[in-house]
Amino acid sequence: MKVCIVGASGKLGRYMVQHALDRSYEVMGVCREESVSKLDVFKGRISLVPGATDDPEVIKRAVAGCDGVLVVLVPRGVHGYSTGTAQAVLDHARPGARLVFSCGWHISRDGQDVYSWRLKALVKIGGPLARLARFADLNDQVEACRRIFASDTRWTVVRGSDLEEGESQGLPVWSRHVGDPILESNLTRRVDFALFMVEALTNDELIHEAPAIVGRQSPSALAQAASG
Repeated sequence: MKVCIVGASGKLGRYMVQHALDRSYEVMGVCREESVSKLDVFKGRISLVPGATDDPEVIKRAVAGCDGVLVVLVPRGVHGYSTGTAQAVLDHARPGARLVFSCGWHISRDGQDVYSWRLKALVKIGGPLARLARFADLNDQVEACRRIFASDTRWTVVRGSDLEEGESQGLPVWSRHVGDPILESNLTRRVDFALFMVEALTNDELIHEAPAIVGRQSPSALAQAASG
């Protein structure tokens, strides 16, 4: 399998690169030119297309011939970076390619998610502050996912909980809706978020799903498993 990883130089992206290489996939990475050095550890084992991930020409070159595309949707700045990235992938990935996108729990596909006061406060207060500082725009990620949900591509949108570093605990568990008791712990190892992304490439049950994930060894996941 040939896969393109959009956002390969970030923490999540580098884990996805390693998981893909562990499966003997051919890897094409996309990252900003100033971040290329972060991928030196993979030199000679992956190909790179340096450039902005919301540049359609960069994405067109990177996804050519790829069977799957893994995309880190980052709401960087206030100029539609996530939306531009998502649209470029939707426009230029080959027909039938598996497209797997990452975002946070605040994204809702059908409005049936039930959010904690903490998350609602973070979005209501932190979102406008981040936009005012011109650091990030959460609405940009919302619009990006709206376009993905409306597309007829073979997409999956993986919605991540809070993340931590550490050794792998295995493939995360998931639910269709935030608010499910299995997700209550709201914590996943970053390496396992990346694992779920890569595994989704070959899991057709996740096509047109927006799974919200949590660590397999988190207390809420263990409690759910114990209850049967």
